[in-house]
Amino acid sequence: MFFHPKKTYKAVERKVFHGMVVPEDLPSLTKIDPAESKDNQRSGIPQDVVEGIWAAAEDVFRSGMHPYVSVCLRRHGEMVLNRTLGYVAGAMGECEPVVADLQTPVCLFSSSKAITAMLIHKLAEDGDIDLLTPVSYYIPAFAAGGKANITVHDVLSHRAGVPGIAPDVPREVLYDPDEALRHICEMETLHSDGRVSAYHAVTGGFVLAELVKVTTGMDIQQYLDKVFRKPLGMKYFTYGIDKKLHARVARHYQTGLTNPKPIENILTNVLGASVPEATELSNSPEFMSAVIPSGNIYATAEEACRFFQMMLDRGQWQGKQVLSPLSVLRGIREVGGARLDQSLKLPMRYSAGMMLGGNPMGLYGRKTHHAFGHLGFSNILCWADPQRDMSAAIVTTGKPVIGSHLLPLLKLIDRVSNGCEPCVDGLYDLPQYHPGV
Repeated sequence: MFFHPKKTYKAVERKVFHGMVVPEDLPSLTKIDPAESKDNQRSGIPQDVVEGIWAAAEDVFRSGMHPYVSVCLRRHGEMVLNRTLGYVAGAMGECEPVVADLQTPVCLFSSSKAITAMLIHKLAEDGDIDLLTPVSYYIPAFAAGGKANITVHDVLSHRAGVPGIAPDVPREVLYDPDEALRHICEMETLHSDGRVSAYHAVTGGFVLAELVKVTTGMDIQQYLDKVFRKPLGMKYFTYGIDKKLHARVARHYQTGLTNPKPIENILTNVLGASVPEATELSNSPEFMSAVIPSGNIYATAEEACRFFQMMLDRGQWQGKQVLSPLSVLRGIREVGGARLDQSLKLPMRYSAGMMLGGNPMGLYGRKTHHAFGHLGFSNILCWADPQRDMSAAIVTTGKPVIGSHLLPLLKLIDRVSNGCEPCVDGLYDLPQYHPGV
């Protein structure tokens, strides 16, 4: 019998970090989109750089923390990378392994917020709503608890003062939008003037959904279908997913170290449930069938990337004007500068709907001050960077916070940013809004 140090180390690492057994044969678990562009002159990314980005994605998978990894990247409008690696289910031996493919839908979790926010900006574009008008003008019950002056813009930028549903409220309220809204309307605000930044993980979405309903007569699912899903030609891109497709959805897994109590407390406060509870909840038929505007759009990485490419192109997709350039500008413009978020306990830069990048380091890598997008629980990143003329989506299904994935994930994000070198130097070289366009 021979001693294999590498295998022994991996076995120990897997046990410590609660990871999956990673097979050596990754090609058999990999799906590559034949539509990937090889026109390196147009994209400006050499093929070896593209392969280097994918190699970094493979390292994320090899960490054992993410049973499914999918990456889509567009540069100068060219889709240079669209690949998946891993499993729909069975990664942890809970059933016979099922290999994922390019059409495997995945929950985007909080990355859904960026999409929901832009629906509200579309309402403003069409004159159905004013972003600076108090929510209570449209939803009178929202005025309770000192919230009478909280504006639509405050909700979009996480300043509504109702960051979480009370701990004693049953989790099942997530599946009943009317009941969820009633609890939110009755809540006392942290402040009455929109001055405190506190990430609204779930609450804001129910308020925004009601705004869509009272101003258009449509439910938010119908409005999403009309505004984005059909114009962008999406296969999925819905809140929740049809029951017939539940078996195709990539399963989520609790991986990584058990979170230290301070971190777990913060995450429980943000998510409204512990990380293990939230992970298990997300695999339930009830969650998959629900409409949770802040957190359960189902899509592929390519569809998420397609949305942000439309945003990058000032609201255009394949010759269609899906949003006006002004709506895009309103959706990505920074609100209030970087400040400590009272929910996340981290410095954050927000727009009215997006999480923004930063310098010298940001959510989307180094020197990404102009990048806009959103993170999703826990290592889902969807964004665009006008300085680099790129859009990207990294979609994963493990839910680790502390684990062996951290360095590989940072390396992947860094390779995306480095592979797409800035096309312009700074703010005044970026595309500008032109009145009348």
